[in-house]
Formats: sequence, structure tokens, C-alpha cells
Amino acid sequence: CAAVSAVREVRTLPTGPLVLRGNQPNPFNPVTTISFELAASLPVTLRVFDVSGRLVRTLADRRALAPGRHDVVWAGQDDGGQQVGSGVYFYRLSSGDHSEVGKALLIK
Repeated sequence: CAAVSAVREVRTLPTGPLVLRGNQPNPFNPVTTISFELAASLPVTLRVFDVSGRLVRTLADRRALAPGRHDVVWAGQDDGGQQVGSGVYFYRLSSGDHSEVGKALLIK
């Protein structure tokens, strides 16, 4: 199975510079979609970490995105393309001085 990572844009405006809307479904197997909104065009970083704080996957690395809603798909794989195990994962969305964290539960 190939890694699934995509960004789909839907135009709406948040009240802050960035707003993390969470992931759906949660718990998930094998794919979840992380949604967030941007008030302005910003470079964003979206990374997934395991419970020990180890970086598992970088989904966006200082990627410039337009204002509005964005959906990023995570297929439960690490940066090497290997499927990760069941458990709790944290994802951090950041841009400049702003950062928000969400929690995803992978159940196999």
C-alpha cells in the first residue's frame, strides 16, 4: 500500500492565525484526516509524534498554504513508509510563534 498524503483546500476563515480542528475518524484504521484552518497565507509545519516524543512523520514542512480550511491525510505510516503500530499519536501544527497539538488513536 502506497503512502497517502494529500492536502485538500476548502475556503473558510478562522478567528486566529491557525486553528486545529482535529482528526477524523478518531480512533482510526488505517487512515485519518487532520483538519485545520488558516486566517492568512502561512507556512505551516505538521508533524506526528509517538507517546515518547519521537518524530514519526512529517506531513508538511514549512509548506506555504492559502487562507481557509485544509485537510491532510495520514495513512498511519512513518517517514520511511512503514506502517506504525497501534497506539496514541500526537500531531503538532505550527506556524511562526503559533502551535496547536491534537491526539490520534490508531487501532489495528
